[in-house]
Amino acid sequence: MLLGIDIGTSGSKGVLVGRDGLVAARVERPHGVSTPRPGWVEHDAETVWWADFTAIARELMAAADGEPVDALAVSGIGPCLLPADASGRPLRPAILYGVDTRATVEIAELDAELGAHTVLERCGSPLTSQAVGPKLRWLMRHEPRVWAATRLLLMASSFLVHRLTGRYVLDHQSASQCVPMYDLTARDWATDWAESVAPGLRLPELAWPTEIVGHITAEAAAATGLPAGLPVATGTIDAWAEAAGVGVRAPGDCMIMYGTTMFLTQVLTDPHPQPGLWTTCGTWPGTYTSAAGMATSGAVTDWLRTLTGSDFTELVDEASHVPPGSRGLLVLPYFAGERTPLFDPDARGIIAGLTLTHQRADLYRAVLEGIGYGVRHNLEAMAAAGTPATRLVAVGGGTKGGLWTRIVSDITGLPQQLPADTVGAALGDALLAAEALGLDTSAWNPIITTIEPDPEVHAHYGPYYRHYRSLYETTKSTAHFLAREQRRAAT
Repeated sequence: MLLGIDIGTSGSKGVLVGRDGLVAARVERPHGVSTPRPGWVEHDAETVWWADFTAIARELMAAADGEPVDALAVSGIGPCLLPADASGRPLRPAILYGVDTRATVEIAELDAELGAHTVLERCGSPLTSQAVGPKLRWLMRHEPRVWAATRLLLMASSFLVHRLTGRYVLDHQSASQCVPMYDLTARDWATDWAESVAPGLRLPELAWPTEIVGHITAEAAAATGLPAGLPVATGTIDAWAEAAGVGVRAPGDCMIMYGTTMFLTQVLTDPHPQPGLWTTCGTWPGTYTSAAGMATSGAVTDWLRTLTGSDFTELVDEASHVPPGSRGLLVLPYFAGERTPLFDPDARGIIAGLTLTHQRADLYRAVLEGIGYGVRHNLEAMAAAGTPATRLVAVGGGTKGGLWTRIVSDITGLPQQLPADTVGAALGDALLAAEALGLDTSAWNPIITTIEPDPEVHAHYGPYYRHYRSLYETTKSTAHFLAREQRRAAT
């Protein structure tokens, strides 16, 4: 049996999987994020990451019922910044990935110091809220006592690996998002820039996600119920683990993850750095990825569900009876700023076209469509970079019910494949653990459904998409003014 455990933005999941790829048991634990100030998004590593992991591990070991477990891999949200002391004890809550936008000043500073174009060429990605480097500089400037005590740079997966095995190691894919501290061509730390950003900080060893990097210690076994000596693979960031779990590994394969945020990752054979996308190392040696991400997707649908006092089942049912275009509504889903390809932390959500006749079903469908327009925008950015996606695989909780995936295929004009199991990154973790042992995973999680776009509906969405693109440009200055006012009101 193989174990896979993932720490997500709004919940953690774990699976126990046989060598045939069939899930024998699964466990899920919901959690939230902390937003102590506008633009700040954090997790407590002890009460969220470690508490979830230990609880899930114990449940899965109980489900194994004496069957031998061969290996474990973990994944988690990222890239994150968790400063820790020499023993791996967290010194503050983890600063999360691109949804945390606190380091805007530091991004501008590093762009000026290093040169934005030079950073893109060397690191593969621009300096944005997704990058770890500016957040390290923010920490050094605003929390000097924490910085003075910091000895380890950890993310969700590497924090767990360190606590389980004692190894201070990070996978290449995660490290390549520590812009500007990783050289994408050399596939190694850019030690000169790393010293400039985080002077004196010892960086983790580098490994690939499918490498066995350690074994469960006696102390970790006592805390988790896992057997001492169990092999542990490096693991990676959740989106890349999830892509592995649904067979996204050939050039042109692209995963669309319908989660709290929307994330796309496409496999490349060669890096194609573009200022509106992230180019990173891939999950396997010899591969790269082009990645894109929207700051909110499921987070907006959940906001609307809470606001209207309804549940998703009734909202989806009602919205399925609303015609494409939501009876003349258009939503910019930038409720927490936007990541690719805008990289605008001060973008804001807009609902255009509201009248007294619109109902919650219209608004819910308009939100789904707005996110669909964002997916199309990102896919067009990938194509413009010379790397068009040739196969789309849809995963995540948002694939349930079929409405959202149907809307996205109709808006983009592209088919999407659905695998047999959309459990998420945890299944990908189990697959990485299996491959770390040299097992054949080619038959795991086959595709069972393909969603084909409706050409007439796709044509109907064309004008809406054009206005979606222009609405951001024409309202950008207003959104930025309101973002400044929101920050002022919060201080």
